[in-house]
Amino acid sequence: MTAKLQAPRSIAVLGAGAWGTALANAAARPGREVLLWARDAEHVAELARDRENRRRLPGIALAPGVQPESDLAAVARADIVLAVVPTQALRDLGQKLAGLVRPGVPVVLCAKGIEHGTRHLVSAIIGECLPGQPVAVLSGPSFAEDVAKGLPTAVTLAAETQELASWLAGALGTPTLRLYHSTDIRGVELGGAAKNVLAIACGIAAGRGLGASAGAALIARGFSELARFAVASGARPETLMGLSGLGDLVLTCSSVQSRNYSLGFALGRGETLADASHGKLAEGAFTAPVLVDMADAVGVDMPIARSVAAILSGALNVEDAIGVLLARPQKAEG
Repeated sequence: MTAKLQAPRSIAVLGAGAWGTALANAAARPGREVLLWARDAEHVAELARDRENRRRLPGIALAPGVQPESDLAAVARADIVLAVVPTQALRDLGQKLAGLVRPGVPVVLCAKGIEHGTRHLVSAIIGECLPGQPVAVLSGPSFAEDVAKGLPTAVTLAAETQELASWLAGALGTPTLRLYHSTDIRGVELGGAAKNVLAIACGIAAGRGLGASAGAALIARGFSELARFAVASGARPETLMGLSGLGDLVLTCSSVQSRNYSLGFALGRGETLADASHGKLAEGAFTAPVLVDMADAVGVDMPIARSVAAILSGALNVEDAIGVLLARPQKAEG
């Protein structure tokens, strides 16, 4: 632990999407090297030439300390590794990292989802690919553009020990990016994964013109089912009431900047699933059916998530799904 508690001189950000670029800029400080890796060599060349991610985060310059990189072997220089790739691509990246990341170097996971087939959360995926490597999870109400512009943002960073979580929060936080630390990795992961599915539901309601009252009800009832599921799966209630649970849910259920909300909005307006994504990845579309299966396994009913999964699979259309939810029996709130 002694080596890790020294000020990091090099940080590797793996994934040059909007969020990866924003985090790379946030991590860049005078005298610190930040490697921004992308698998696409042409994209890396553009980043190096333009000093701007015109594909994913146009109009915001890369910080001076950010070095675009296409060789994954450069990760061996890093004192902290941030994995900022989609959940379904994380295993492939983790397998490639085996033998490259130095022992004891923490890997901070910045995806929000559940792996198909295995039902693994992100920490379990990396735990299998990089056994023994310290793992942390970063999640909370944050849009890449806000962070990149230096607008005030607060998120949660959870690690296996309080010491590591606190050190990472200090190493990665900035005057405008406030990191609260936790040891509830499972709670942070489940909150981030489930809220994406609920954001699709809220987007559908908005796209269908159901009104602000319906949107508020979906957020409240969605949080209720998220909390029941997460606690039954081992999360701490206080984590779900925090930034990575309720905070992230409110943000992504109320803004077209959220890819999941935007996907739902397009579905609500009548677009097909193939067209509704508009070429952007929405993690909630992959998470929905797995989330419902996991909730069933612990005996928790998630009617909103189930309706989203049914719409995405084509088992229900939007109108029928709304009818199913409205026809549920009267019950006490809880």
